[in-house]
Amino acid sequence: MTMNSENSETTADRPMESIQVDNLLINFTTEFQRIWNCNGSGSTPCALWRPVPSPDSLPGFYPLGDVAISGNGNINGSKIVAVVREGLAANGETAQTNALSPPDDFEEIWSDATSTPAGGTLWRPIAPEGYVALGTVCSINHEKPLLSSVRCVREDLVIEASVAELIWNDRGDRSRQYFSAWSIAPPVADAGAINFTAGTFIASGNSDSPENEAEAYSLRMQIAVQSNPAPELPELSGFEAPEPLEPSQPTHTARLPWFAVEDHGQPSLKRFRQSPYYYLQRTDRYVLIGSSHNTTDKSSLFHWTLPRVLSRRDLRLFNRISAIQIPGVWPASDSTVERSIRFSARLGEAFTHTETSSIGWTTPDIVAVAANVTKHKMMALYQLQSNYDLWRDNRTETAINFRYSDRNSLHWLEYPPEVASDAMVPLPSVPEQPESPELPESPETTDTAP
Repeated sequence: MTMNSENSETTADRPMESIQVDNLLINFTTEFQRIWNCNGSGSTPCALWRPVPSPDSLPGFYPLGDVAISGNGNINGSKIVAVVREGLAANGETAQTNALSPPDDFEEIWSDATSTPAGGTLWRPIAPEGYVALGTVCSINHEKPLLSSVRCVREDLVIEASVAELIWNDRGDRSRQYFSAWSIAPPVADAGAINFTAGTFIASGNSDSPENEAEAYSLRMQIAVQSNPAPELPELSGFEAPEPLEPSQPTHTARLPWFAVEDHGQPSLKRFRQSPYYYLQRTDRYVLIGSSHNTTDKSSLFHWTLPRVLSRRDLRLFNRISAIQIPGVWPASDSTVERSIRFSARLGEAFTHTETSSIGWTTPDIVAVAANVTKHKMMALYQLQSNYDLWRDNRTETAINFRYSDRNSLHWLEYPPEVASDAMVPLPSVPEQPESPELPESPETTDTAP
């Protein structure tokens, strides 16, 4: 086996605003230094690379471990991994406990340094109490890595993960000891959260999975949501129902990092460089469904039919373009897309109107309603509808938009506003009409919604 510590030509990182989790700052690099490879060993090619955050665009950032790949290709400018830095607490003050710490020591996992002058050794960082290691570190010969080469993360800032697929093993190697490199899979995200891996690996001192000998962790974050005042329900001041005002700004905006959005199947590197963040906006507005003025001397029953707001065709197309699942977790468990950063994400329940139930997303039906309107009264029925659309950093729209509403979004107003009239009487749902035929598997799409 041979080593190569020369820097290859690199592609400069594009600075992005760091993800902040308490006093932990998370960013990403595309620059690496090759530490070691297995050329001449008789096994299939492999290489171990160390993330090298640019001192200009990512000052003070550290890797969480090395990167293992099958093959000898140069990964500079093509692979993206997470790097970390100490930051201030969310309130801008210095935190009482550091988010990061150097390891106390390193534990040897595997070495062929005794069999060849250019051999390598794999090490597991030993984290201080209250911190955890998120990857494996490689060194040349049998010398331990410098403690400053990697950082451990405070345990409350990460979440337990699992050992996933095999990246490489050295069966066929002429060395006396085998090792294998394994990827890490994050756990399923809770509502309003994203769990994601750093892009590092877990090593085993043999060809078996290290799931019983090493703990795996992933990073985690809450999905940031900016909220503006909700639209106001119109007021009745006479026997005519006013049309609601058009909203002037989104009601809620969820900010999603580049790795959590597909964007028409664009490569990860392109998304990272061109749109480090995506913005999923929900704009609420009231829609007048109907109104009735009872001019008689007795109560009268009035009927309205609520149109289907959610188009499941549009929702499927939105998911196909962006990979975002509403509601639920994405990416889908059977997804075959190769990702630089593995993740699990789920939007918050308030953002998706699923605080009590998600049935409105799965069974969007046409609803008929009826109400008794008292004599000489006017009644108006309004429905709160939410429009969802997805935007890039440069304010271009990236996916088809769609609307949502459900039975819980109905609001009844009465004039004159005295004692409330009889409660709404839901009628049996109108049988759902078939929608348009299924879309082909690879529809042609544009950057803007129709």
